Amino acid sequence: MKEIERKFLVTDASYKSRNTGILYKQGYLNSDFERTVRVRVTDREGFITIKSKNIGLTRAEFEYEIPLDDANEMIHTLCEKPIIEKIRYKIEYKGVVWEVDEFLGENQGLVIAEIELGNETDEVVFPEWLGREVSQDTKYYNSNLIRHPFKHWEGAKFDA
Repeated sequence: MKEIERKFLVTDASYKSRNTGILYKQGYLNSDFERTVRVRVTDREGFITIKSKNIGLTRAEFEYEIPLDDANEMIHTLCEKPIIEKIRYKIEYKGVVWEVDEFLGENQGLVIAEIELGNETDEVVFPEWLGREVSQDTKYYNSNLIRHPFKHWEGAKFDA
């Protein structure tokens, strides 16, 4: 399966006005540049996801639901640290759903919006709370945030 995704920094917190988010915890069994293997949990579900490296905005993605207890055990005992924690908001805007991740813990202050596309050339209508595009800036990849957490970046802040 293919994933085509664009990512943007978020400039203010107005995206939260009518939405409640869901807490996600995710860890990486492998965070190699060529491929990642991620385990993710919410309060009710567990998933394992394998992704290839990006070629442009596209990469292969294989995601499977796994038992929640198994996913939690993998996150706590097998995954690289720190664990990524974030609140995900799903916001409908102009007929498409944006996912906005508000990071916690070591990455507190980082807020990124993502949109999945059917094609790399799809037209996108941008909400007013979007900032600079970071789709191909690897430092914003979740798998890189475990090695280089946002709180250690020079000038890291979010003013919303």
